[in-house]
Amino acid sequence: MVFERIRQIICSQFDLEPEQVTEKSSLEELDADSLDIYDLAQSLESAFDVTFREEDLEEICTVTDLINFIENV
Repeated sequence: MVFERIRQIICSQFDLEPEQVTEKSSLEELDADSLDIYDLAQSLESAFDVTFREEDLEEICTVTDLINFIENV
């Protein structure tokens, strides 16, 4: 499942427990700054073989946004 893999990557990168990350979690709630989001995007690109453009990252605010982006590429 896409969400489970994204959650695993977020937990690893942000040093969080899985129960802290839900589909409704905002990246802001997870204390992700712009550099964190860029690093996360690189990890997700490798894991899912997708490419994030800068304008894509500007529109992504929640874990659900990440899921939708990956599932619809």
